[in-house]
Amino acid sequence: MPHILLVDDEEALRESLSYTLQKEGYSVTTAADGHTAIKQFHKQVPDVILLDLMLPEVDGMEICWRIRAFSDVPIVMLTAKDQDIDKIWGLEAGADDYVTKPFNTRELLARIKAVLRRRAEKQF
Repeated sequence: MPHILLVDDEEALRESLSYTLQKEGYSVTTAADGHTAIKQFHKQVPDVILLDLMLPEVDGMEICWRIRAFSDVPIVMLTAKDQDIDKIWGLEAGADDYVTKPFNTRELLARIKAVLRRRAEKQF
């Protein structure tokens, strides 16, 4: 069962998306801020990270840079920042995909499956 680390400061979104992901067969760990996200990552390395950019304490861009320093785990930015420059910075920082809020849940699930598939293909 693939494991997802869901990092977002919006409690309602974390709860509803976590529920949906679990129904789809994923195990999910959540974090509401950057420090907790880093701790959760080291506690159990996920197969995919869904990462908001605007987080308290340590923002999503900094988390992405820190993780990219030693890991190639797929990172999908999940954020309300929808300007082209934000998308470019996110992808250049190491994100594998960039999804803006509000988002279509089915599309997000398809994107998660796509990054997992690409990662599995790289391992062979």
